[in-house]
Amino acid sequence: MLAINFQPFPILESERLVLRRLKDSDAPEVYKIRSSPERMRFVPRPILQNEGEALAMIQMMNSKIDENTDINWGVCLKNSDKLIGFMGFYRVQPENYRTEIGYMILPEYDGKGYVSEAVKAMLNYAFITAGFHTVEAVIDPNNTASEKVLLKNGFRKEAHFVENFFWNNEFIDSVHYAILKKEFKK
Repeated sequence: MLAINFQPFPILESERLVLRRLKDSDAPEVYKIRSSPERMRFVPRPILQNEGEALAMIQMMNSKIDENTDINWGVCLKNSDKLIGFMGFYRVQPENYRTEIGYMILPEYDGKGYVSEAVKAMLNYAFITAGFHTVEAVIDPNNTASEKVLLKNGFRKEAHFVENFFWNNEFIDSVHYAILKKEFKK
């Protein structure tokens, strides 16, 4: 079984980005992302109602880091500590050397390659540092922007499940992508 240890917290860097631990002061940006119906269109999770809920979400994510169960990073441009998004590994399965990746970014940073750049840094951490064998992603089949990020980073489509998730009083599809350590190109 994979030994998970997110201590000390791993700060990741790429050409344009720094991925750091989320802070309570990031609550306004987290709220802006998670309260937007447009941002949440493909994410079957409750929309945040206020900054207090965003703060509670940050604290929950940080507690999972402390427990070595999941890890999330706040994404910032180099030369700035202002949060532009947050990304992480969820549903970590140490017994299977497997985890799931997720990412969200403020809309004004769309289309600039920041998500792909951060995902590459996260995959490098997952495979080279943490020792995972597989990173998977589960997305809405209509989320073509997310699909492009995954394909650009070497993920392959593994399955399209029809109406396998009940959300908001309807059954929705999910598409599963994955990348193995041996497929990852730094």
